[in-house]
Amino acid sequence: QVQLVESGGGLVQAGGSLRLSCATSGIIFSIYTMAWYRQAPGKRRELVAGITTGGSTNYADSVTGRFTISRDNAKNTVCLQMGSLKPEDTAVYYCNADRNGWQHWGQGTQVTVSS
Repeated sequence: QVQLVESGGGLVQAGGSLRLSCATSGIIFSIYTMAWYRQAPGKRRELVAGITTGGSTNYADSVTGRFTISRDNAKNTVCLQMGSLKPEDTAVYYCNADRNGWQHWGQGTQVTVSS
């Protein structure tokens, strides 16, 4: 059974930091491209950051320079370090695993940034 379990969300003041983690099981983690998406109320889900099997990363323009995605293939985890948080970063953040279009999703973790 495939499981992606996010943790680390919460309430933080603007300018603060949070670190999200996604623990996976049931997949061969190292062959999956991993990513973080987010969805704010009334908005479409959007890609925040991705990391390939080789460690190449990409970021949404809105988070470049503030967020860092990383992966640990030994621990089957992917993390998102978020800094300089803004109220507009408020959303449910989802972990995603993708292998040639075959995708798995976590249940999401809420991040709320107060002004």
